[in-house]
Amino acid sequence: MKTIARSLATAFGAFSVGFYLWHGLTYVPSGAYDDGMLAWVGPQMALPIIALTVVPLVFAFTGEGILEAFTGSNSSSFRNGLVGIGTIKSFRQTGLSVNDQPQVRVEFSVEGVDGKIFDSAAKLIVPLTELALLQPGVVLPVRYLPGRTDKVEVDRSGDTSAAQQAMNESMIRKGFTTKDKLDIAARGITAQAVVQSLAVPGEIRNGHSKIELGLVVTRPDGTTFATRVEKFLPPASVARVQVGRILQVHYLPENEQEVVIALQVNA
Repeated sequence: MKTIARSLATAFGAFSVGFYLWHGLTYVPSGAYDDGMLAWVGPQMALPIIALTVVPLVFAFTGEGILEAFTGSNSSSFRNGLVGIGTIKSFRQTGLSVNDQPQVRVEFSVEGVDGKIFDSAAKLIVPLTELALLQPGVVLPVRYLPGRTDKVEVDRSGDTSAAQQAMNESMIRKGFTTKDKLDIAARGITAQAVVQSLAVPGEIRNGHSKIELGLVVTRPDGTTFATRVEKFLPPASVARVQVGRILQVHYLPENEQEVVIALQVNA
């Protein structure tokens, strides 16, 4: 769509200027009082004036991230791209804004579907109220093309299952979870648990610290059971599992000792 819009705008601009020049160069004075000024001044000026307004606007509004902001979907090139996990490294405003909403360039570290890590960037329009949410370490699903990893787009498809699948595969590769635990999270009973104890053995894996939690889980009928859970968390998330905290967990009735903690990635 972006390519078509720019091609049409360019063609219109070329036609407008060409018609104006053709009219001026081929104009024949109509009488003694016609000094040739009408060759260049008159209704024929309308098309170039319109083109000078329309063409820059088309190119501006089809820039990176702008068209996606208006349509609410990814560009045609990336719409069917692979889903990767993008971790924000840094961001900066580009100086461009649309309806007082700034365009930002976000630098990502992206983990592809094959587990390979590459650096990339995306431009997007961000409401001022959400600008503070763009912080280093925030994880977002992105769309990328295998042959062009220098550029990505934040996934706008709304397909949370694809993003979750990419996140799950990433966590399995890094050893943060297993397929059995993911199955418990998908099929298990949702319950609440209170953190009774917290220990940090000191093991680190991919920048995540291993923690050991003692939990008391409340069943749907109000009864409780105690269990222990091991989990790898980024340092910023350790504060969310301190003693006394209430956590959401999942478990299967036939195996209450295997409990999975549900923590939001960017909370």
